Amino acid sequence: MCAKERGQKKAELCRGWDAQGSFLPESVPALSRPRLFRSASRRLRAALGMRGTGLARRALLGRQLSVFLLFLSIHEKVLSRRAVMGVRGLQGFVASTCPQVCTVVNLKELAERHRNKHPGCVPTVVVDAMCCLRYWYTPESWVCGGQWREYFSALREFVKTFAAVGIKLIFFFDGMVEQGKRDVWVKRRLKNNREIARIFHYIKAHRKQPGRHMFFIPSGLAIFTRFALKALGQETLCSLQEADYEVASYGLQNNCLGILGEDTDYLIYDTCPYFSISELCLDSLDTIMLCRQKLCESLGLGLADLPLLACLLGNDIVPDGVFESFRYKCLSSYASVNNLDEKGNTISAVAHHIAKVLRLHQGEKRLEEMLPLGPNKALFYKGVTSYLLPGQTSPWIFQKPKGIATLHKQVVAMSSDPESKQEIPVCTDPDSNQESPVCIDPVSNQEVPVCTDPEIKQDPMNVEPEIKQQVTMVSDTEILKIARMRHVQGESYLVYNILTSGEIECSNTLEDALDQALPSQAFVYRPVRQRVYSLLLGSGQDGASSCPTVREWFVYSGNPLRHPDLVRPLPMNVPGGTPSLNLLWLNQELGTQALRTDTLLACFDLLSSREELQAVEMPFQALCCLLTYLFVQVDTLCLEDLHAFIAQALCLQGKSAVQLEALQLDCVDPRAVQLGALLVRGLTMVVLVNSVCGWPLRVGDFMPWNVFDGKLFHEKYLQSEKGCAVEVLVEQNGGGRDRDPARTGRAPGTAGLAKDSTGDTRGQEAGSTSLSGGKDTRPLLGGPADALQGRDRQLTALRKPEHQMSDGSEDAADIRTTALPPHKDHLRCGWW
Repeated sequence: MCAKERGQKKAELCRGWDAQGSFLPESVPALSRPRLFRSASRRLRAALGMRGTGLARRALLGRQLSVFLLFLSIHEKVLSRRAVMGVRGLQGFVASTCPQVCTVVNLKELAERHRNKHPGCVPTVVVDAMCCLRYWYTPESWVCGGQWREYFSALREFVKTFAAVGIKLIFFFDGMVEQGKRDVWVKRRLKNNREIARIFHYIKAHRKQPGRHMFFIPSGLAIFTRFALKALGQETLCSLQEADYEVASYGLQNNCLGILGEDTDYLIYDTCPYFSISELCLDSLDTIMLCRQKLCESLGLGLADLPLLACLLGNDIVPDGVFESFRYKCLSSYASVNNLDEKGNTISAVAHHIAKVLRLHQGEKRLEEMLPLGPNKALFYKGVTSYLLPGQTSPWIFQKPKGIATLHKQVVAMSSDPESKQEIPVCTDPDSNQESPVCIDPVSNQEVPVCTDPEIKQDPMNVEPEIKQQVTMVSDTEILKIARMRHVQGESYLVYNILTSGEIECSNTLEDALDQALPSQAFVYRPVRQRVYSLLLGSGQDGASSCPTVREWFVYSGNPLRHPDLVRPLPMNVPGGTPSLNLLWLNQELGTQALRTDTLLACFDLLSSREELQAVEMPFQALCCLLTYLFVQVDTLCLEDLHAFIAQALCLQGKSAVQLEALQLDCVDPRAVQLGALLVRGLTMVVLVNSVCGWPLRVGDFMPWNVFDGKLFHEKYLQSEKGCAVEVLVEQNGGGRDRDPARTGRAPGTAGLAKDSTGDTRGQEAGSTSLSGGKDTRPLLGGPADALQGRDRQLTALRKPEHQMSDGSEDAADIRTTALPPHKDHLRCGWW
């Protein structure tokens, strides 16, 4: 951290106190709370140690005591607002009632103790990455599509800080949504829709970005964070179920220093210590450790009782309404007098009931004889066993669970949602009026394709009579093994989900539900996904016996998410027929790379434009492929939009994160907000297609920090709307005449992207050759290079006639970064 940044943080700390030592609660950053807490404690101790009994001492003591209590109240409110994931109300209860559970610790000091206690063992922190996205995304702008180069720099600083003190980081990402948590996922998506509506209302009213209190994570942040961390040499893993279980398992089995996240479930798991990411001060590595042993002491429970408590209070598996009447009875009979809020008293009452009532019959009666489980019996047992890590048992259940799905065993459960019996729409081929026949799910009677995987025999939740059907969409065990490995290593996106469960989801995007001029990204990119389904599952052209249909949980305007859309594949248009996955993934013969490239272009229905796209210089080929698809697919896009997209990509190559951070916008346009989000979602589709086709494109070329910046695009969009000349858009010296770019024809190098009067795309003017079908030229997965070649060189290269073009090898080296070496596991995959 530079001296200027340290000075800013010091000013933030001092901002909380006035000259007389009184506390000013406004503008206290979250990262400064541990330091502020110590400062408040120090001032209070100093006041208590003053000599004399005069009015001055009493006044100072009273003022400092009020400061301390006010800090605690603010801390409690902040923690209670964060209590979204995990056990309902537990985070706020800990902050208000059990402050001894929260301890300020220094991770550097803990790492030193760990090394002394375990010589030769590298201190390792397991990071729940999904909990950390908000902490990591520090750029001021977030509505324009994302400040990806600034974000990459923030991640690099985070990684370097831990590496400097010898702490190894292991990052876990959610790999799929479990069926048991689908209702929770849907509720959160619908809540996000309401938040997005308020964001667009604010933008339209004020023509600027809302404050941080309305912050919404940019689209694709989780997906691209995985690749950014890989570019920084970090080990990233993708879960085969909800990530919190696998994070807790990894921490326990590998003797890790702790877990860094923000989920009260980590207080319930009997695993390594749990550290709060939101309280982490990166400058000093101070944070809050939440101690489950002290929580048990406060509640009079044992560690083995915590899973039972969590399910009775409500969590992501057991809805809080299931045991609402039971909690009320516990509260009614609870005689202890505590000055707590209703939620705090409820938690204390339920814990008291477990300790004083249920324990009397532990081992003698089954839980269903002591608790009003009713029809929720299986759900309750599933909730309790979901906290049991490998090798652990619970005294509250008689039958040991047969295993939980981890990174070493994949289990997929079919949905048993009662609403799944209603009629489900089937997406048909736009060129055909016929619907694809489907199979019958024996569990829910809903129409879905079912193909049993012979390798999967047992349901992990088989502690009760309810048994769910295990399914996969393909039977080729070698392909499944490869897809699973790539999924776990975070090297692909959605591929394993499609192959195993035939079900995928996509969260919210910044789309204005009141503006229907631009279609939702769910529909814009659906044809691409349908062709991907054809590659992975087959097109079902040989009859009803092969009827692959994928269930899509995609958020778009008017979709209540009561059931998934059933989407069937579209046939591929590849010379010689649709290639097999074995050919695309495993074949190393010369010429296979050309087939991979053709297959990728066929997914975007751009095979006829192969030569034009091949002529575009790196790193713009993937972006041009995406823009060509967009402008063919969305008829409401105009030439000014194209100019803005191309200009920002060209200008981005010569800008550093500091320069982009300093960029200021005159206003924020709601349509440009949607366009930015649409493009970034398109980049995630490029990730999907590229991984399915065997990585014919260089991964670094379509990472957003190399081809897109939200604020920069917004600036170019506003300039293009004003009619600025092309020279102004691409920031060429000597430009600046107010010439309408629509009258000049097109931006440099964008001829192949604009539509002519017939709706067809025109040919490209120039480029390079990395889309050629020769040798594999895929580079190291790179982050943003701050010392790239200038914009004039890029423009000149795009304008070169074909006979003057180089092989692109020099440019390939330009966009690679060497900030940190790649992880050894990444070297074996096909990108490098």
